[in-house]
Amino acid sequence: MIDQFINFVIRPPRADYNPDEFLWEKEFSLGGRKYKREDFELKNERGYTLRCSHYTPSSFPDGAPLPCVIYCHGNSGCRADANEAAVILLSSNITVLTLDFSGSGLSDGDYVSLGWHEKDDLKVVVSYLRSNLKVSRIGLWGRSMGAVTSLLYGAADPSIAGMVLDSAFSNLFDLMMELVDVYKIRLPKFTIKVAVQYMRRVIQKKAKFDIMKLNCLQVAPKTYIPALFGHAKDDKFVQPHHSDLIYKSYAGDKNIIKFDGDHNSARPQFYYDSVSIFFYNVLRPPGISPTKSKMEKYYDLEDIKVSAGMDENLLYEIIATLRNVTSDTASSSSVPPCISTAKSAVELLADIAPIANLNDRLINEGEELNGHDAPQTEDKHSGENEDCYSCTSSNRESWGRCSSLGSDGEISTDFVGAASGNQITVDVLATPLRDSQHTVLDSSKDDEKKKGAQITKKSKREKFEKLEALRQRLRLCFQKRVNHRRYSSS
Repeated sequence: MIDQFINFVIRPPRADYNPDEFLWEKEFSLGGRKYKREDFELKNERGYTLRCSHYTPSSFPDGAPLPCVIYCHGNSGCRADANEAAVILLSSNITVLTLDFSGSGLSDGDYVSLGWHEKDDLKVVVSYLRSNLKVSRIGLWGRSMGAVTSLLYGAADPSIAGMVLDSAFSNLFDLMMELVDVYKIRLPKFTIKVAVQYMRRVIQKKAKFDIMKLNCLQVAPKTYIPALFGHAKDDKFVQPHHSDLIYKSYAGDKNIIKFDGDHNSARPQFYYDSVSIFFYNVLRPPGISPTKSKMEKYYDLEDIKVSAGMDENLLYEIIATLRNVTSDTASSSSVPPCISTAKSAVELLADIAPIANLNDRLINEGEELNGHDAPQTEDKHSGENEDCYSCTSSNRESWGRCSSLGSDGEISTDFVGAASGNQITVDVLATPLRDSQHTVLDSSKDDEKKKGAQITKKSKREKFEKLEALRQRLRLCFQKRVNHRRYSSS
């Protein structure tokens, strides 16, 4: 039992992974922008090699230096734990550096120290970034052991711009005594305290640190770096009162967020949103040029899982175009359209699913509003099951049916065009309401019959080819996937 507790402190399960499988690719895209992963090695003061990765934009905007957040993993973690941090921060022009601490992952060393030696590893990484002319301010984001590491280091380096501390423990000795109760080890308290003293000597001999000195409550009152604390309400491994104690004694600007889950559970989206806002405020990254950020909007992807292998640029392009189609604003080829966030990506993609056959009459009416003199056709027979599709102005692509994302709902799209200097809004519905909904645009039936003769089979074939092209693009977009998972604390 004592050996198990010693291993709990200094030798938890170690992450053994392939960086090419579990990290972001050397070159990848997020939100329509291109990024790269730079791997490198550093030596710490004890002579151990630290494996590090730095996620940066492929090209720095205007050559200006960008802030960087160093992600610090837990006791059984590794660099792969920072994949989610990269997704959250890169879009805000904040680079992300992550490392395997000594004794963890692929770095050298046999033991971890739950923050004691890791703070020296962090010092080496910060010094490396300070010498990099492409890095401005530096922030720290730590989880579990990484949160303790960040706090211990931040107390000695007030130049850190901000820290996110997720599930930090306040005192290692108190944590060990609590875990005795959690795992229901039925021994007298006196016996347990004697065993802890024995463990203290063994750990000092093997890992070269004193477990009694690992106390965040001693450094929190002397630390003034802005900090955001986070803790899961149902955490049984490091209970929430540990963060409460540190939060109460912390001297700097602070905030704390509690959320559902346990020690190793995925964090909710609102927590990641808070982290993103916090780092944006303390690191003050340079703004993104509107011409470069047309596809860099935040979209609620809901159940659509975005992974490193997906052509995400294409996905965001499709979503952005669908939002433009369903908005009532006029399109422009030079100014990025105003994108409404009323609908999620799943709803937008589901909306276009029932679009099958083309209603030429509605298309031509939309084209006339956008300045095109297009012919119109006569309504189909009333017994047919009609579907219509969305038409946009000439500087947008036409989107059609995606049979794999089926929905039987009704689509409502507004066309905004200019007619004699005035804007006219016309509702186009997927259900065949015909003339009752389009009296403003209808011309005489005789004119429609004359113009209907001008439609050729070639134009119909081209329209269906566009629909097929979109279906293939959507299928390709959703089929390419690579799994990235976080290593749980032991």
